[in-house]
Amino acid sequence: MNGVSAGRELEGYVAIVTGSARNIGRAIALELADAGATIAIHARTSRQDGEEVVREIEALGGRAKLFLAELTDPAAVGDMIDAVKSEFGRIDILVNNAAMRGDAPIEEITYDAWRKVLASILDSAFLCSQAALPHLTESGRGAIVSIAGVAGHTGIEGRAHVVTAKTGLIGLTRALSAELAGRNITVNCVSPGYMNTKRDHVPPHFLVRPVPMKRPGERRRSPRRSASSAAPVRAT
Repeated sequence: MNGVSAGRELEGYVAIVTGSARNIGRAIALELADAGATIAIHARTSRQDGEEVVREIEALGGRAKLFLAELTDPAAVGDMIDAVKSEFGRIDILVNNAAMRGDAPIEEITYDAWRKVLASILDSAFLCSQAALPHLTESGRGAIVSIAGVAGHTGIEGRAHVVTAKTGLIGLTRALSAELAGRNITVNCVSPGYMNTKRDHVPPHFLVRPVPMKRPGERRRSPRRSASSAAPVRAT
């Protein structure tokens, strides 16, 4: 079957997926494109990876464009949102996926590292949600989805900054879901577990606390997709 999908329930929607040049963000962008949405691919510096995702979506009959932005800079976020609106004419969906991570015991996490991780995950979600809000309201069917993780619910060793930031996303989701419901904007948070990414090791916290299914999660496979689009997402 040619084209992105036969069941295009998101036809006419425009979605921004932050941090979508690779990993789970890439997979999310491909799934939304498969459902018919036009995709704003975002990367901070990974132009080559981002352009590969754009080409992958276009090869399946979808529409996408790469936008580079530093999401901890309010002005850069505003410029990106304006550019997406100018390019595609509307914004209906925002997926807050961008994140920096690191591994270190609490006594070795510098304040600079702490701030960078929190800013990349939590500040970026706040800034993007705030900047996109007028367009999501105008949409009349707007949606914000933030990507947290199991760490925000269970806690893990060696990632105090990541756990704190991901837990913050859960709180931001609760606040915005209550505040924005009257504008017909749905706000949700997804917490992925151990995913099948291209890596040469199992993350230590999943060795200590294995997932109940005893295997990583997989992207949904579909006969509509090419073999390349069905490949595992890459590791962070």
